[in-house]
Amino acid sequence: MATKAAELPIFTWEGTDKRGTKIKGEQVAKNVNLVKAELRRQGINPTKVKKKAKPLFGATGKAIKSQDIAVFSRQLATMMQAGVPLVQGFEIVAGGQENPRMRDMLIDIKQNIEAGSSLSESLARHPVHFDELYVNLVQAGEQAGVLDTLLDEIATYKERIEEIKSKIKKAMFYPIAVIGVAIIVSLILLIYVVPQFQVIFEDAGTDLPAFTQLIINISEWLQNNGAIVFGGIGAGIAAFIFVKKRSKPFNHFLDRVVLKIPVIGQIMHNSAIARFSRTLATTFAAGVPLVDALETVSGATGNQVYGDAVKQIKEDVSVGHQLQLAMRQVNLFPHMVIQMTAIGEESGALDTMLKKVAEFYENEVNQAVDALSSLLEPLIMVVIGGLVGSLVVGMYLPIFKLAATV
Repeated sequence: MATKAAELPIFTWEGTDKRGTKIKGEQVAKNVNLVKAELRRQGINPTKVKKKAKPLFGATGKAIKSQDIAVFSRQLATMMQAGVPLVQGFEIVAGGQENPRMRDMLIDIKQNIEAGSSLSESLARHPVHFDELYVNLVQAGEQAGVLDTLLDEIATYKERIEEIKSKIKKAMFYPIAVIGVAIIVSLILLIYVVPQFQVIFEDAGTDLPAFTQLIINISEWLQNNGAIVFGGIGAGIAAFIFVKKRSKPFNHFLDRVVLKIPVIGQIMHNSAIARFSRTLATTFAAGVPLVDALETVSGATGNQVYGDAVKQIKEDVSVGHQLQLAMRQVNLFPHMVIQMTAIGEESGALDTMLKKVAEFYENEVNQAVDALSSLLEPLIMVVIGGLVGSLVVGMYLPIFKLAATV
């Protein structure tokens, strides 16, 4: 078994090439002698080789994100299509990584390939970053002898899925931002600004309008119970995150609720359909049997309501139902999607039709998120302006009253 890349040290080196030009770089190897031997093989005369110092607190770089895997997929697909050997492709991609964790993982995969493992087997050693769908697609490409083509399909798939994820995060962020900013601004005014006016009003000894008194009462309550309020908010957020990570029924409930929210719900519907169509088209085009493909797709829709629906579709297809009929029974997919699927089944071009469906709904998500952003940007100003304006008016009402009596 190859030594894991995470256990190999990194060496920094300096040397001169055949023209006498000074160059430097980094190399992962077992020892200094192997680094020197590799440099000489490349026509470089090493003048200084030393082990790279580790970070003071043992930091190993940023966590590997799904976006990093998408970029890697495109880089490897491009090199494979250009005729670059697989092992050399991994060396090139790993050498260009700034994140040590990503570089170490790619080197580990390369070493396993050199030791005789297939690419799919080597990727399967890192299930956190290469899921079952990814590994199965690579395996299908290896078995069919079209790995370069499948890698290009995988790269496109990862890019489109990451784009959809980014759009969904953006769509969810704006409403949260509106609420969050409004709450923060209101709390600052109530806790720090209103008490200053309260002192002025007490010194003046005037009767306060009901609206002003209400604001002062809220301010006093927050000052006396602020720790409880903020502690409760923090505990609530922590409890929400804890339950969300561990409870499938709770996640199913949340996904069902989100689908019913105006505007946001439609975006989530379109996103789930796009991911379903894109994933199923990619796996089916790779030669994966439809039932097996549906099993993989059920976890890739990004929504448990659709995930459960896909599982039901898989059960129906496995007993002989047509895909379009099974999709119709779950009552989630629009008529257009079902009809496009039916045409694809009848013409033998299911993957092509599903890709067209995916492209249509991906565009729908893009347009909807852009429209939502345009709508919410002025809405943020209106909400914050309304809250701040109400508090300001409430504080100045007694001043206007005093001025009227002078």
